[in-house]
Amino acid sequence: MTGPFPRDGGRVVVGVTGSLASLAALRYAAALARRDGRALLAVLAWEPPEGEALFARMPDRAWARLWGEDARRRLEGALVDGLGGAPSDLPFEARVVRGAPAGVLCAVAGRPGDLLVLGRAPDGGRLARLRRRPVLRAVQRRAPGPVLTVPGPVLLPGEARVLRRNARTSVPEGRTGTEVRP
Repeated sequence: MTGPFPRDGGRVVVGVTGSLASLAALRYAAALARRDGRALLAVLAWEPPEGEALFARMPDRAWARLWGEDARRRLEGALVDGLGGAPSDLPFEARVVRGAPAGVLCAVAGRPGDLLVLGRAPDGGRLARLRRRPVLRAVQRRAPGPVLTVPGPVLLPGEARVLRRNARTSVPEGRTGTEVRP
């Protein structure tokens, strides 16, 4: 894992959504931070589902608190899925920030020497070509420093269906989902 990225003590900032591509980016960012002796900062940006403009017309703090808690749970879940939890072998911080993802990521990774790492869904197939990746494009245009994109895993259609189905299945609290029932 060598590359033309600055090693001057900046942080490795990784955008996290919980997608397979962002989990790949999270793992790669952690490996870069370990290799270079940098701090790792995982960021999940969120906005109200209807957008800030509409929310501003009829703000509701209870809903905003609920969405913020959901974002925190998604970030914690992504850390568990991608790294097995918060890494203890390197300086680490996780942040949930309310705002447009591209703007938040560019602002957070604005220190000199910071490297921003983002996941990118794999190319291929008609649906993938139609996907525009607006956050990735906006970050690449506006980022004050280098941006590294990490491709997500390529899945067969059947594998993607199984993952979506399993994601919808919840495991009761206190269980691991691996217990065998007689």
